[in-house]
Amino acid sequence: MRFENTCIEAMGYVLPPHVMTSNQLEEAFRPTLDRLGLPPGQLEKLSGVKERRWWDPGVQPSTVAAMAGERALENAGIPKEKVDCLINTSVCRDYLEPATASMAAGKMGLPRSAFCFDIANACLGFLNGIALAANMIELGQIKIALVVDGESSREPVSATIHRLNNPLSTADTFRDNFATLTLGSGAVAAVVMHKDLSRNKHKVNGVVMRSATEFNQLCLGNPTEMKADPHGLLVHGVGLAVETWPFAADEFGWRPGAPEVDEFVCHQVSLSHFTHTFQQLELPLEKALLTFPYLGNVGPASLPLTLALGEAQGRITKGKELCLFGVGSGLGCVVMSVSW
Repeated sequence: MRFENTCIEAMGYVLPPHVMTSNQLEEAFRPTLDRLGLPPGQLEKLSGVKERRWWDPGVQPSTVAAMAGERALENAGIPKEKVDCLINTSVCRDYLEPATASMAAGKMGLPRSAFCFDIANACLGFLNGIALAANMIELGQIKIALVVDGESSREPVSATIHRLNNPLSTADTFRDNFATLTLGSGAVAAVVMHKDLSRNKHKVNGVVMRSATEFNQLCLGNPTEMKADPHGLLVHGVGLAVETWPFAADEFGWRPGAPEVDEFVCHQVSLSHFTHTFQQLELPLEKALLTFPYLGNVGPASLPLTLALGEAQGRITKGKELCLFGVGSGLGCVVMSVSW
């Protein structure tokens, strides 16, 4: 799927104020670790996540998504009245209904003419949101879209710690709930617009998608729990990434090793997922900015947060060729080419 007229004009992000280290989380269920004979430091050792961030208790996803959206519009120099569409892609939601997009748009004061809706696809939601906005732009339906995402891990992680502290919890309980303990929080937004209106010209070249829905039971989440099969996700998630890559390389003209790509902006899960994927694809890991050690896995906000932070840190600069690469539970894989 190729695009000719779509640009990411600007990013905006907000990071939560409270830092929670992996050691702090382990201390919260230390009696269980001792009872199971598990040594300290397992969370950081197995995932590579040193810390993650939390919002204040009770902060709604729409509130932080709106904050990130306002920053993205400010960075783009676009008034709210010009936004044709707001797409919310977060896993976390204020309510089952109305759409969290409507809550965020209301808090931002977007015009009545703005089409506002949610889309959800686990950790791939934001990339899907960009692709959907691009399709609408290419079809001439809209000129400017705002893709937003606000995630909060405080509630599911706190519930998981309570679950692990149950005297009946076992090593299997720890394994099944391990992925939840790696989750982080954050909010991010992107202004996606027609190239004729863009000043920065960060062109979205296209997107390739593949699915392996026979593995849809490997990660099951609700507001208080994410039960996952870490080994299955690693094996089959990496397998799907390896399967998808040749289709993307063919679509975008990338040679073996992808020397054409200056930076890989990936969904952030753990070091093992990165190393296995990049080793099998023979890609240079040094071209990938790693944010999971200090942000954890921020769900669909993870990849765009990495993009926004990479730009803020001066690593992602004008003229660089980017590969946005994500795998999400379901399973699904998305590879997007962007000329920054």
